[in-house]
Amino acid sequence: SQVISPKALILGGLRIEADYHLEGNSDSDVILHAITNAISGITGKPILGPIADALCRQGIIDSAIYLKVAMKDLDDGGFHLGHVSISIECLKPKIIPIMEMMRDSIASILNLENSDVAITATTGEGLSAFGRGEGIQAFACVTVEK
Repeated sequence: SQVISPKALILGGLRIEADYHLEGNSDSDVILHAITNAISGITGKPILGPIADALCRQGIIDSAIYLKVAMKDLDDGGFHLGHVSISIECLKPKIIPIMEMMRDSIASILNLENSDVAITATTGEGLSAFGRGEGIQAFACVTVEK
């Protein structure tokens, strides 16, 4: 959910200029959370929840750290990340103007080429709470090789 406050809106590892942010224990970067969950789906090791909550209690709220834990699990399992595709649903912020910067940021965090990160965005024509501006939803699909 959105809350108006001085806390930053973080998406794809980027600080976005906005007068709102996403509420959560961490920096609430829903894009990095979606990628983390997609990787957990391959490794079978949940990061968001038990590990991320423990890190939050230690004051570590950067979602890139959670994603790096998932990447280590992926590597330990003998997998190599090849591509990530992210789908975002929101009314605001507008994603197209910041899409290339987000791709660069995500590629850097994942040690991928920019071309290995795809982002699509929709408002869903306002049919959901996300498309009406009440939050941001993100899903990710990853391609790996073993």
